[in-house]
Amino acid sequence: MSVVGIDLGFQNCYIAVARSGGIETIANEYSDRCTPACVSLASKNRMIGNAAKSQIITNFKNTVHGFKKFHGRAFDDPFVQAEKPKLPYSLHKLVNGSTGIKVRYLDEDKVFTVEQITGMLLTKLKETSEIALKKPVVDCVISVPSFFTDAERRSVFDATQIAGLNCLRLINDTTAVALAYGIYKQDLPTPEERPRNVVFVDMGHSSFQVSITAFNKGKLKVLATAFDPYLGGRNFDEALVDYFCEEFKGKYKLNVRDNPRALLRLHQECEKLKKLMSANSSDLPLNIECFMNDIDVSSRMNRGQFEETCAQYLMRVEVPLKTVLEQSKLSRDDIYAVELVGGATRIPAIKERITKFFCKDISTTLNADEAVARGCALQCAILSPAFKVREFSITDVVPFPITLRWKSPTEDGLGECEVFSKNHAAPFSKVITFHKKEPFELEAFYSSPQDLPYPDHRIGCFAVQNVIPQPDGDSSKVKVKVRVNVHGIFSVSSASLIEKQKGEGEEMQIDSEPTKMQVDQDGQSQCDQQNEDNSSSSKVSWTVFAYFGTILCGFSSQRQMIIQDKLVKEVNDAKNAVEEYVYDLRDKLCGIYENYVTQEDSNRLTLMLEDTENWLYEDGEEQPKQVYEEKLDALKVGFYSLKGDFYGG
Repeated sequence: MSVVGIDLGFQNCYIAVARSGGIETIANEYSDRCTPACVSLASKNRMIGNAAKSQIITNFKNTVHGFKKFHGRAFDDPFVQAEKPKLPYSLHKLVNGSTGIKVRYLDEDKVFTVEQITGMLLTKLKETSEIALKKPVVDCVISVPSFFTDAERRSVFDATQIAGLNCLRLINDTTAVALAYGIYKQDLPTPEERPRNVVFVDMGHSSFQVSITAFNKGKLKVLATAFDPYLGGRNFDEALVDYFCEEFKGKYKLNVRDNPRALLRLHQECEKLKKLMSANSSDLPLNIECFMNDIDVSSRMNRGQFEETCAQYLMRVEVPLKTVLEQSKLSRDDIYAVELVGGATRIPAIKERITKFFCKDISTTLNADEAVARGCALQCAILSPAFKVREFSITDVVPFPITLRWKSPTEDGLGECEVFSKNHAAPFSKVITFHKKEPFELEAFYSSPQDLPYPDHRIGCFAVQNVIPQPDGDSSKVKVKVRVNVHGIFSVSSASLIEKQKGEGEEMQIDSEPTKMQVDQDGQSQCDQQNEDNSSSSKVSWTVFAYFGTILCGFSSQRQMIIQDKLVKEVNDAKNAVEEYVYDLRDKLCGIYENYVTQEDSNRLTLMLEDTENWLYEDGEEQPKQVYEEKLDALKVGFYSLKGDFYGG
């Protein structure tokens, strides 16, 4: 059984696998451990990863990148509308109001959901894993940002299903990093001792996340998380792009933003320049040949100018650091270490601000790029029965408080109660008791819309049906189980009608009275466990109907596209086989076969090879697979019919 962890990044993806010798980050067909989160659609097939990235400039309208941030978001979402003008490809409003991506594929205009595009990327990562492991891959653990809401998590989970993956857990980025850090530590304090508190700072291409995690031997507990979902390496790239756009406008009279290709090239060069400035403080050049209108452009910048240009973004670094420390109720003296991961944390100015805030030297003991994927693979190994891994329990947190609201058809007014507070332990279940005479609906939503990096604070609606009064006409006791699962997704998982009660423990009573709840260490309500074991009470359970905004789709189209890609690959392979045979045989006729072939046969075969080569680049440019196979067979027949002393050696 395979054990795979995937860091599904905004810009790049990493795959880690668990083998008997430990955790290994695997390389793709380009011998690159990093696979770009990029999908390019063309007239014949799709290109994904490195091949797609090479199409960003030449096929910019149909090459999709940076799509992770659209998961679970409506087309009219202010964030989506703000991003739309920056994109070289087109967005489209779907029937259900969500964001679609419009491209030209197989010479037709197509609109794909974000889940379908991510499903394509995950399919590629799955294939890469299978080639490395030499066996099928199904089970996996995939990372998501800790600030992702229910809708965004459900959307990513849908994409895993489109790719044919069984996602055992969607794990928060910083939690995966914490696991990769802690599981190998041999000197962690015992459970009876004071925990070791470590800050994990992760700034990637598009977001900034911070968490504080308490470690004891065999377990980790996330104490608090904070984030800036709109601060990352791309902000610094865009600041450089804005700077050079203005400079080139004055210096060369070029309006760069009017030319999508030129703008994309400038983005690529600015990203390279940013990385160089992280390692060099001297003046560095930026040169682009034939940039626009056959004009070469050049400029220079140093680290001081860069920091001045990006001052507005550097000022935002300390805010999440301060927030996470306040929420954890710890002081700086309680922090054992500060670990940095993510590509953007290599920027010296960011390192300086983090060091200054915590008054502590920062640590870079983890691989900044691969730590998330390694943590995902470790979590997958823990969850898999095929691997024996040191026991290590993980307690994560609920990033945003969640409230339930309820109303029955004949009742006046609404009732509501916060069921999960901010930074509440997760995964976690609670059992809530209602006193009702008829079916009712529950609405779940985030309690603090102002703190949510998402415009819609609603999570979903849940219909509790088949509720009837007791025989004596009194209200029935209905126990409803609510849960935040391992994926960080909220659900009303079940409902039970208690027909007779006796000897019950404390529970959360939802009527007109104040509420209270007592919960055990495993996150399961004590009253629920007692009722299940209590033979004096009768319980009837049924399914709760849930209604969410996301729609799972794309299974059949994904299979069709995979078949189309395979067909195109087979045609290309057949064509390449003819071309390779032509070059190989021509070299051998002038080399090792020269003394064994008659001049007449050599001339005849050479002419046949030339005719085939000319055909390949003219009429044979686009032919069915069978035609290429017939051409190759004809060449082989011509070779095997040679006269002379060739076969006698």
